[in-house]
Amino acid sequence: MARLMTYRPTDLWNWDSVLDRFFDDSPLDLGRSPAVDVREGEKEYTMEVELPGLTEKDIEVNVENNLLTLSSKKEEDRKEEKKNYLVRERRSFEFKRSFSLPEDVQRDGINAEFKNGLLTLTLPKSPEAQPRKIEVKKS
Repeated sequence: MARLMTYRPTDLWNWDSVLDRFFDDSPLDLGRSPAVDVREGEKEYTMEVELPGLTEKDIEVNVENNLLTLSSKKEEDRKEEKKNYLVRERRSFEFKRSFSLPEDVQRDGINAEFKNGLLTLTLPKSPEAQPRKIEVKKS
């Protein structure tokens, strides 16, 4: 059985970003990769990716060879002025997460939809990989 697997070229810690995240009040925990659920059905795989605080314009989905990559890069500039003080914050964040695709996925049929902070990817299986009933004939 083929499986959809996370692709990890390296797992290195960046201590500067760890410290920055400690004081971050962003709706998406940007220090980690987003949570992903994967289900396998008879005709397709379904991936659900939690991306709160982002929009469909912030997300990029790419397929190259056998690799599905989800990424986002977003920059924020917030300015708040009140009596006797000024707060100005700039922050940028990004993530990139890749998955090795099973051989039975039809790459040209992959569909992505984004609604209420949830990205849903449908990865159809090739017809040859789908279960089929074989008729038994009388000889």
